[in-house]
Amino acid sequence: MGCLITGITGFVGSHLADYLLKETNADINGLTRWRYPKDNVLHLVDNDRIIFQHGDLTDFSSLYKILNKTRPEFIFHLAAQSYVPYSFDVPLATLDSNVLGTCNLLESVKLLKEEDGYDPVIHICSSSEVYGQVEEKNVPIKEDCPFNPASPYAVSKVGEDMLGLQYWLSWGIKIIRTRVFTHTGPRRGDVFVVAAFAKQIAKIEANLQDAVIKVGNLDSVRTFVDVRDIVKAYWLLVNKCEPGKVYNIGGNVTMTIHEMLKKLIDMSSKKDELTIKVDSNLFRPSDVTLQIPCVDKFVERTGWKPEIPFNQTLLDTLNFWRNYYAR
Repeated sequence: MGCLITGITGFVGSHLADYLLKETNADINGLTRWRYPKDNVLHLVDNDRIIFQHGDLTDFSSLYKILNKTRPEFIFHLAAQSYVPYSFDVPLATLDSNVLGTCNLLESVKLLKEEDGYDPVIHICSSSEVYGQVEEKNVPIKEDCPFNPASPYAVSKVGEDMLGLQYWLSWGIKIIRTRVFTHTGPRRGDVFVVAAFAKQIAKIEANLQDAVIKVGNLDSVRTFVDVRDIVKAYWLLVNKCEPGKVYNIGGNVTMTIHEMLKKLIDMSSKKDELTIKVDSNLFRPSDVTLQIPCVDKFVERTGWKPEIPFNQTLLDTLNFWRNYYAR
């Protein structure tokens, strides 16, 4: 049994590789750009069950060659330009990577299926950002909630999501889509909110930064889940869920960003010294401030539920950055 993870060097991709190595007998191919940082997978580079395949979502020929050679049974399509604020600066690059890149991947599978019957199960990882700013009457958010994207990133994820549906409807490619809500944990990039706060606290504890935490909008409401629970969900998804369907996946711990920050501060050895400063540069041109998922459809199909306490997620993320600055 083989799996291909696009974006294996990223946050979720690296945790998915860890999970597959520990819990399955799958051999893993990981799509990566040849010069892309491999910090998240340094512990995996010498593992005989993983092969890093050099390619690019925007290069159709590289995807076709990799798929023709490896023939994975499962494809986890996680690679994307995933930072929402950056998408306002580079909308074309975001659309190119997320929409055209996804189309290249699916077209490669389509051609191989036409040539010799290659027929993998493909997970397309969309995002809760496709729902945008919802009205309170539509909370918790179900899969039939209308799209209302509030950023170029969200638009790109609508396109990716709908491409997945189209390739299932038109050519029977076995695609299952997810719309994943806020997930975090160790290895999360420092531009994302939990990691951004944890990094600042770790720097303050190491006396590398003044005791001031810079923040953006603290009033947004999010439902959090640990990335290590998310990757378990992804494995259940490709084994138990129906092609052509879409599933919300998310946690069961809901709070404002301010409440989350207070929890992190309480874990700090310098909690009595810390102050908070609002930085206008950290606000988005348009924001999504209410993200609470309904995951009943996925839970009923798979029996999945989050298992890692959120306080543990926060502590593990903070310790990740503490260890980084202790090097």
